[in-house]
Amino acid sequence: MSMSVSLSQEELIRYDRQLKVLGIEGQKRLKRATVTLVGLGGLGSIVSIYLVAMGIGRIILIDRERVELSNLNRQILYNTKDVGRYKVRVAVKRLSEINPTVDIEGVIADISKLDIGEFVKVSDIVIDGTDNWRSRFLLNEVCVKKNVPFIHAGVKGTYGQLFIVIPHKGPCLRCLIVRKPKEEHGIPILGITPAILASLEVLEATKILTGIGTPSVGYLVLFNGRTMSLKKLRVYRNPNCPVCGTGKNTS
Repeated sequence: MSMSVSLSQEELIRYDRQLKVLGIEGQKRLKRATVTLVGLGGLGSIVSIYLVAMGIGRIILIDRERVELSNLNRQILYNTKDVGRYKVRVAVKRLSEINPTVDIEGVIADISKLDIGEFVKVSDIVIDGTDNWRSRFLLNEVCVKKNVPFIHAGVKGTYGQLFIVIPHKGPCLRCLIVRKPKEEHGIPILGITPAILASLEVLEATKILTGIGTPSVGYLVLFNGRTMSLKKLRVYRNPNCPVCGTGKNTS
């Protein structure tokens, strides 16, 4: 994020309220940033809207799926007429209408079939909007290798979790979860739950990019919607981690 940028009069007006929080330099840091978001479902829908609204300079969206009717209780970027269309194509158009000053790139692909490292290495942060552990572990591994912060979130029912990876400054996802959990399909989700966790992902990204506030590195953040509680559990780096430690990679 070393390039020089300036804010136009339009941007000064658009971001007026958050400039009172972030300041001019904080907003410039957002404008200089490149964020890659993988997954445009329940989490990704909200993440993408707020990244664009807040003025991230460049956003790379990666998703392989089309909109389905069963998505619409939580994936609020889409509407009924979008069913059957690629999420990426809908997202690029709709997000550009929200904020035309943001550079938005859409990629229709499965990340396991991409050279995902090429996208990660040009990013300041990678955000997890996926719904499977294969993708999450892949992103975690590549982000650690490329020394790029990775923000993970997951949701189920009225529960959610958030975990921030700053390579070599705290634990990675494999320190937290040693072996890949069994994949679940058709996961029950209350529509509002991913919106809450996605908002937390964007908040943490903002803190990392601007230096304002303290990211929750080294903690697993757990949200319980039934009791309206938010807990932070300490997580330590595993020196034998197969990704960020000295252990042999067994994935």
